[in-house]
Amino acid sequence: MTTLADTRREYEHDTLSKKQLDANPFLQMQHWLDAAQKENLKDATVMTLATTGNDGMPDARVVMLKQFDESGFCWYNSYGSKKGRQIAENPQACLLFYWREFDQQIRIQGRVEKLTAKEADTYFHSRPLGSQFSAAASAQSQPIESRNALQKKVDDLIQANPDAVDRPDDWGGYRLIPSTFEFWQGRKSRLHDRFRYTLNDAHRWVITRLQP
Repeated sequence: MTTLADTRREYEHDTLSKKQLDANPFLQMQHWLDAAQKENLKDATVMTLATTGNDGMPDARVVMLKQFDESGFCWYNSYGSKKGRQIAENPQACLLFYWREFDQQIRIQGRVEKLTAKEADTYFHSRPLGSQFSAAASAQSQPIESRNALQKKVDDLIQANPDAVDRPDDWGGYRLIPSTFEFWQGRKSRLHDRFRYTLNDAHRWVITRLQP
């Protein structure tokens, strides 16, 4: 058995106090994301998306954040994918952003809704053409016999029309509408700083420090 009990490092990049936090968690998210992008952190806009279907088995994967504002956090994928099917069964999810270089993570929980077909069309056709063909050819999460068979599906679409491809009807976008945020700043000796934002009955964000 491989033991990892002695694998550790100290978190000493920064500290976080309540007075440093913006009262609005969306603005606090923007501050941290801006800092990550300013430092050119690799994959600063990727996030882990955790979902659960009717079977109760948690599932997670990395996806790319494509837009966010106070209406929520958006990404795109196939409705027929495993995550798409799970969201249809249980439209609640959790997002996790992690910036190792800053010893920071943000967890966001909330309800998920589909974006409009117009929004999906706009984003789909803004992608590189190769990515459009790949999305149109792939039945995401479904088995296929070989890489060659997958490539042939793409090649057939390109041969039919090398200059454009329609967005598949089962491909679109999602928005997670947050109900809670948690901002985590790693600290020395594992005495981390954690703050949770929750909405009260007056729909105002309440900030609470959590023990690590």
